[in-house]
Amino acid sequence: MNRSIRISSALLIALAACTASIAIGSDFTLNIFGNANMDDRIDQEDIDLIQQIIAGSAEATMLSDANLDGIVDQSDIKQVQDLMGGRAEKISLIDGNQQNRTLKLPSKRILPLNMRHAIALAVLSGEERAVGVDSTVVERADLFPRMSQLPAVGSTREPDIERIVSLKPDLLITFTNIPSPDALDDKLPEGIEVLRFDLSRSASLREEMAVLGFLLDEPESSQKYLDWYDRYVGEIEERASLIEDKDRVRVLMERERSADTGPTARWAYASETGYTDLVDNAGGINIARGFMEGNKDLEAEFVIDKDPEVIVGLSYKGGYKSDDSEAMKAYYDEIMSFGGFANISAVRNGRVHIISGDFSIGPQLVVGAATVAKWLYPEQFRDLDPVQVHREFLSDLMNLDYDPTEKGAFTYPE
Repeated sequence: MNRSIRISSALLIALAACTASIAIGSDFTLNIFGNANMDDRIDQEDIDLIQQIIAGSAEATMLSDANLDGIVDQSDIKQVQDLMGGRAEKISLIDGNQQNRTLKLPSKRILPLNMRHAIALAVLSGEERAVGVDSTVVERADLFPRMSQLPAVGSTREPDIERIVSLKPDLLITFTNIPSPDALDDKLPEGIEVLRFDLSRSASLREEMAVLGFLLDEPESSQKYLDWYDRYVGEIEERASLIEDKDRVRVLMERERSADTGPTARWAYASETGYTDLVDNAGGINIARGFMEGNKDLEAEFVIDKDPEVIVGLSYKGGYKSDDSEAMKAYYDEIMSFGGFANISAVRNGRVHIISGDFSIGPQLVVGAATVAKWLYPEQFRDLDPVQVHREFLSDLMNLDYDPTEKGAFTYPE
């Protein structure tokens, strides 16, 4: 009997809210519709499960409606077969805002709207599809020898819509909230899709890279990246889990002061960012967590009272843009001389570190995690070499002849 199972939009929303990041038989879910058993791949097992759902011997899952038409039927089996065989003309997926999106395939002309997304393209062997870039890519020619020469379309926050349209991309990839839809999506003509992924958080980075790898039809590059990520982050988290609570290091995570930062405050990070994930993965205690949310001014008095043993400052000076570490040194000196900080353990014991956002957040978050883990627990991670991890990323995944000890400025003190 040819049956079909109708899935209401309300049920899809409920399933998405409850299970978007839950994997069955895997440690993450490939959030592409057609991945019926919600593991990390689309394969024959998904076809088998969809057949069982149609027959009534299994319950529908959030991703079993492969063509996202509200019904689980034989057409979903065909869609999965087409996805597996590289014949699909469309793909439905869940983006970084947990929104269902259907995109046309193949995506041959792609415009990454930030260096983070350009790095993902390069790692996933999709660099040749890039047709334009934003200013963060243009500014980093050593990291992007080819893409930095492509037409520039302004900045991530203020993209040049006319220029974008003239390049005729199939797909733009940008952040979940920058630029806003009314500054980008609403101004684009039909035929130019926008896909939003932050490529930032350790909890979702692998899933996002896996979805992009599938979208680009580059399974080998995707798996190579995932293996590299798991090898190092898995080791860091495993060792960190063995550190007793009484031995966990108190850490202030902050960023360079701006004109808006109060005169008696530090711009601190508490939670919900890829930057704070670096300390969480390494088993440190973020002193601002539980006191505030996100990132904002944190009064120096609070910092002094909590007495952090390590201070990590985030900088976007230097990095892949420049070999000059003077700006990072100036930031370091500013922390060391900040009013009232002289008796903080981190300052007194010389455990203040500046880290570049260029190499510690995004697909290369692994490098940042290794660097921060080494700063927090040098004994537990004495055999972990963050510089070598960085070299591997650049040579093995980005395919670059780039030695981070000779180019760029990534930490201070080195």
